[in-house]
Amino acid sequence: MATVTETLRHALETCGDSRYAVAKATGIPPSTLWRFVTEGRALRGDNIDILAEHLGLELRPVRRTRKAK
Repeated sequence: MATVTETLRHALETCGDSRYAVAKATGIPPSTLWRFVTEGRALRGDNIDILAEHLGLELRPVRRTRKAK
């Protein structure tokens, strides 16, 4: 299962918009998005929320089955 960060990076790279266009639409500085994608830097919580909303992503819980003892 992909992490939230991996999912955000993949969605950003495949959304069809340039990082500059995403930066303009979200208010996240282009340099922040560049470091996130190319250098693997982390995003702050509010930027994660803004980027996920822009990319149409939603975080929801997944039911897990319990292992028998």
